[in-house]
Amino acid sequence: MKNASLILSTLAFIGVLVLFALRLSGNKDMGKHMPPPMENGKPGVNGGRIAYVNIDTLEAHYEYLKNKKDDFNKRQANIESELQGSAQKMQNDYVALQQKAQAGSLTQAEGEAAQKRLMQMQQSLETRRQAVTEQLLKERDNFNTEIQKNLDSFLTEYNKDKGYDYILSYSKGNVIMYADKRLDITEDVIRGMNEMHGKKDAKSDSTSKK
Repeated sequence: MKNASLILSTLAFIGVLVLFALRLSGNKDMGKHMPPPMENGKPGVNGGRIAYVNIDTLEAHYEYLKNKKDDFNKRQANIESELQGSAQKMQNDYVALQQKAQAGSLTQAEGEAAQKRLMQMQQSLETRRQAVTEQLLKERDNFNTEIQKNLDSFLTEYNKDKGYDYILSYSKGNVIMYADKRLDITEDVIRGMNEMHGKKDAKSDSTSKK
């Protein structure tokens, strides 16, 4: 029963977002050729055009991620409840078998049959546990890939106008100890990605009604 309640603990949805550094300029030698100062007033390092996205804030306000995470957590809870119920039934059957054996009201044939049935239940529960764990892991990986593609696609379009050399990820406790707030483009990214998701939903609804 302990295993049944903990089998999905490894499927934490934290860490879904990993934003790779995105370099969109063709300049490989920053020391020899520095870009001019940015027209929008965003500062950089040695004239380089740098911005960052706060991953913690993005996780909290990117609606598509929030909705998918809620759906995932609900299904995970339902599966865990199902497995707990199966484990509890097996435990109850085992206790009842022990009580019969202690009372001397269980024949050898009945005991062997009951033992076989419990072993089959245990095997079935383990098979189910492995199957749903693999399924949820696969769904999580697929979702990670989808989120990364969404971010890459949005940032590529976003940067056509902004002209950053690097767009970095930032979160509390990571290797970046300090980040100038003037470099923070998180609000732009959240607003843009939510709008992009809203347009996809509207298009999907329009298509389904035809």
